[in-house]
Amino acid sequence: MSGRDASIETIQRELTAFARRARHKASQLHPELSLVMYSMLDLLTERGGCRAADLAAYFMLDKSTVSRQVRDLEQLGYAAREVDPEDHRGQILRPTEAGLALLREANEMRRAAFTERFADWSDQDMAKLAEYLVRYGESE
Repeated sequence: MSGRDASIETIQRELTAFARRARHKASQLHPELSLVMYSMLDLLTERGGCRAADLAAYFMLDKSTVSRQVRDLEQLGYAAREVDPEDHRGQILRPTEAGLALLREANEMRRAAFTERFADWSDQDMAKLAEYLVRYGESE
């Protein structure tokens, strides 16, 4: 196996492990909140609200999957629908105060976990990892 192929194998394995750990951590934050639901709530907060179709497109999910996740977020009291002011036939999903509070708490917990995990990394190594993650994310 070439060096590049070995690197791809390692990257694939490590990103898969990273995703599994992220799902596990999400379940620790709130037992009823999946990583997908948490990610949707985070995007709603980042964008100040959006349509369900926007969530489906962003996360590359089927609309029925998004519909179920959004319904669960609403039932838990973390998201609410509002009439779209630009198109009164449509609805905008927004995080509720409870949803925002949950995200703040989750972000504090995640930040503490990352701070601990990277405690022995240099600032330069942290900057490189951040740069590589952004580059990887932009390459799609």
